Amino acid sequence: MSTVVETVHDLVGPILDQHHFELVDIEFVKEGSSWYLRVFIDKPNGIDLEDCALINDALSEKLDSIDPDPIPQAYFLDVSSPGAERPLKKEADYQQALGDYINISLYQAVDGEKIYQGHLKAIDADTLTMSIKIKTRQKEMTFNRKEIAKARLAIEF
Repeated sequence: MSTVVETVHDLVGPILDQHHFELVDIEFVKEGSSWYLRVFIDKPNGIDLEDCALINDALSEKLDSIDPDPIPQAYFLDVSSPGAERPLKKEADYQQALGDYINISLYQAVDGEKIYQGHLKAIDADTLTMSIKIKTRQKEMTFNRKEIAKARLAIEF
């Protein structure tokens, strides 16, 4: 499966560069009996349906032109926006999220919890600091970045 993601990454990069879009993530997953190739894209003012259709068509044409087929099984191609709860994958994602409300999932529980939400206050090569509301109090917590399984923007209620 990683070779599919790598192949698609190499193919979609130039297409996105041509349109000044950013590649957020690629996943190739099986859900039920169907395979899905999902490509998440973004741009400064957000992605719309026409942007997704443009990249979907261009990528589909590229994939169909390769012989032998890099994805031998049947699959659904889905090009979309990462949404309001965009994953934080690259260093630039974290830098851009400074001050924003985020959600992190940890590999191991800290203080009995594996999921934390709060405002991202600081980030460096090794740690991430968040301001987290616990009951009625704000508390700053620092996490080792190696212990973070997933991070994403979150919607604050």
